[in-house]
Amino acid sequence: MTTPIMSESEVRAAVEREMPGVRADLERLVRIPGIAFDGFDHSHVERSAEAVAELLRGCGLDVDIVRSGGQPAVIGKKAAPPGAPTVLLYAHHDVQPIGDRSLWESDPFEPVERDGRLYGRGAADDKAGIMAHVAALRAYGDRLPVGVVLFIEGEEEYGSDSLERLLAEHRDEIASDVIVIADSGNWDIGVPALTTSLRGIVNCFVEVRTLDHAVHSGMFGGAVPDALTTLVRLLATLHTDAGDVAVEGLVGREGATVDYPEERIRVEAGLAEGVEFIGTGRLTDRLWTKPALSVLGIDAPATGEAPNALVPAAKAKLSIRLAPGDDPKRAYATLRTHLEKHVPWGAQVTVTFEHDGDPCVIDASGPMFDAARSAFRTAWDGTAPVDIGVGGSIPFIATFQEMFPQAAILVTGVEDPHARAHGPNESLHLGEFARVCLAEALLLGNVAEVARSRS
Repeated sequence: MTTPIMSESEVRAAVEREMPGVRADLERLVRIPGIAFDGFDHSHVERSAEAVAELLRGCGLDVDIVRSGGQPAVIGKKAAPPGAPTVLLYAHHDVQPIGDRSLWESDPFEPVERDGRLYGRGAADDKAGIMAHVAALRAYGDRLPVGVVLFIEGEEEYGSDSLERLLAEHRDEIASDVIVIADSGNWDIGVPALTTSLRGIVNCFVEVRTLDHAVHSGMFGGAVPDALTTLVRLLATLHTDAGDVAVEGLVGREGATVDYPEERIRVEAGLAEGVEFIGTGRLTDRLWTKPALSVLGIDAPATGEAPNALVPAAKAKLSIRLAPGDDPKRAYATLRTHLEKHVPWGAQVTVTFEHDGDPCVIDASGPMFDAARSAFRTAWDGTAPVDIGVGGSIPFIATFQEMFPQAAILVTGVEDPHARAHGPNESLHLGEFARVCLAEALLLGNVAEVARSRS
């Protein structure tokens, strides 16, 4: 006999019951500085994986900590009831470095609540994603209506270098009918969203050299170019006067379905007074479906230590966010050609690839997406979710699409426009987090109902 699926009121009561413990466990995770970047103590990433594994075991899952040359990921499994589908729940337990500590209003790794938000590195991105999965599992307990596989990655913020190998090695183990990726965000506080497109990424370094050693700026300046001025002129060729990307051959398109109010972007981005937007076209197109090119850093003498000398070499790190439909390998070749063509004054130029990731577009139609939208609408008290693009990149989604072409991929998340993920004072809106937890629990029930209606 088929076990009845919990009713909406039962799920609501169960999630509400579990939220205090979920909050406490989220705070414990935030206290672990699991940064997978080079130069950081990776024992904390190990601690983070162990903590996640313990949480999943507490939900009755069979759990393994796995790796494939990189940082540890956690896989937890619970078999589906007879005839029920299996849902893969993804999140990541590693976090970004904190950057300049002086910009944080409180200790990045000591969670603090202020004005209904929980502050701390990883509080939103993406330890709350982990705990949303845990909240749904705890709410159902022994009445889980679907099978689940939790895949909690340990180096997403560092580029997911080993993820494709891990997915290949554990492909049969994690194969699922539905994939829920809890690493995006909602449209606004009070308005849920499904992410249906993400830009790709190409990061690289460009170095110019004009001299084999530094020389006196008075003796040689005016005839001999310094590398820093040369680099600045080269970087200036990357954009038009209006701020559009000027690298020929990159893909860009229009077609975003929602508007992003200018004042809202100004507030959310912290745009300084008087600073204008760059680029042309609708703001949502500029942010989601057109390429963006940024200078992330420059290696050059610090101003406080710079002598009166012509700099012989200068280096910059560049990042392109690729529009859906572009190819990272081709885009890198296009950028390299542009830099080599436009370097001024015959300077030597070297372009070095760092990493890339594919953009993706998700066809968010069909019964499983309807099940998700219904869950969101219920959790947000009748507010329908909107389909959004995201200017950032989650390259492994394209890998999931390739490996599991029959699975419905639902990209959700816990962040809101004020979360400040990757920046100082990252935070999680606790009211929205409770809705996310409820939505995920309802989603699992809706997925089971869809499967039953088909049988």
